[in-house]
Amino acid sequence: MAKELTQITFDFSGAESQEFLSGKPIEKPAVKKKSTRGRKSLKATDDELHHVQVPEDEELFKKQYYSMGEVSEMFGLNQSMIRHWAREFQFDLRTNKKGDRYFKPTDVKTLQLVYDLIRRRKMTIPGAKDFLKKNKQANEKYAMIQSLQRMRNFLMELKASL
Repeated sequence: MAKELTQITFDFSGAESQEFLSGKPIEKPAVKKKSTRGRKSLKATDDELHHVQVPEDEELFKKQYYSMGEVSEMFGLNQSMIRHWAREFQFDLRTNKKGDRYFKPTDVKTLQLVYDLIRRRKMTIPGAKDFLKKNKQANEKYAMIQSLQRMRNFLMELKASL
């Protein structure tokens, strides 16, 4: 009647055994995602500069006013950033009774210059203000630079097609 007893050993060190004991599948540790806070890399800021989609002057001046949402989409920025720049650089914006801000096409062009000073040239806001005060023809110079860049892009495309 005496039955021989055998000893059973369990290995609880592996993940399968922990999953078996708890009854729930064990989640594997996720790869830690890099934080998006702080200063962006130079490559990321260069990529953002190419996403500015301000239309050409003929198309831009077809409308009298642009809403805050339209302008923020053109520059790919938050509306709060554009409001901050408009307040700092003292744009003369139109508002309706509800308080919505509307930009004139000349304000959009000036905002494009401010964007270039702050984002591409890495100036601070006081530095950009000082630059605009000292250089009254800054808008004209920026327009000339833009036209030269368009010409360069056209010539590069022409060269690539040959």
